Amino acid sequence: MAHKKRLAAAYKAVDLTKSYDLGAAIALVKSNATAKFDETIEISMNLGIDPRHADQMVRGLVGLPNGTGKTLRVGVFARGAKAEEALAAGADVVGSDDLAEKIQAGDIQFDRCIATPDMMGIVGRLGKVLGPRGLMPNPKVGTVTMDVTQAVKDAKGGAVEFRVEKAGIVHAGVGKASFEEKAIAENVRALIDSVVKAKPAGAKGHYVKRISISSTMGPGVKIALDSVGQASAM
Repeated sequence: MAHKKRLAAAYKAVDLTKSYDLGAAIALVKSNATAKFDETIEISMNLGIDPRHADQMVRGLVGLPNGTGKTLRVGVFARGAKAEEALAAGADVVGSDDLAEKIQAGDIQFDRCIATPDMMGIVGRLGKVLGPRGLMPNPKVGTVTMDVTQAVKDAKGGAVEFRVEKAGIVHAGVGKASFEEKAIAENVRALIDSVVKAKPAGAKGHYVKRISISSTMGPGVKIALDSVGQASAM
C-alpha cells in the first residue's frame, strides 16, 4: 500500500504532457526517487531508425565523466601475458577454454566481457549464451582488443555500453539518485552526445525523436531536446 501511495504521488508531480529542460527533469526525477535503496537514474532515447536494417544499427561505448555508481564485474578471455595483464588491471574473471566451459554450464560471473582477438574463435561458440545477455565482445565498442588493461579500466571506471533495441530505443543507466544534479547532467550529456555521434549512415529523417529520464521506481520525465544541445538538430 505504501509503495502504491509513493508511486501515485510521484506520477502526480510529473506533467506527462510536458517536456522539461534537462536541469528541471533531473531535479524532478531525484525528488521522486524515494525508494529505500539508491535508485539508478536511467535514460531512454527514442530514435528514428529501424534497427532491423544493418545500416541502421546504433551501438557504442561511452565513458561517463562521473561513473555509474555501480561496480561492474569484468570477465576477460585471454591467455599468457594478456591474461596476467587483465588480472593486474582488476579483471574479476580471466580464462580461455576453462572460462568458456563455465559459461556453457551457466556460471557467468561478470557483467561485461572483454576478449583479445585471438580468443574470438572460442568466444564465438558462446554466442547463444552471451548474445541474448548483451555480453558478446565486439570490436566496435572496444571489447575485442589487445589493450586489455585499458578495456578493463574503462569498464571499471564507469564506461557504459549502449545498443538500440528492436523498437528503436536506447536505454542506459547514467548514475544514481544520490548523485548531485550536475554530475547526472554531465553523464546524460555524455551519453546523448555518443548516441548522436553513432548516427548510422542509413538513418533518414529526424534521428533523435524523444528523450526521457527516470529513476528505477519512478515515472519517466520527458526532456526538451533543445536543452541537450546537438540532439535537437538531429
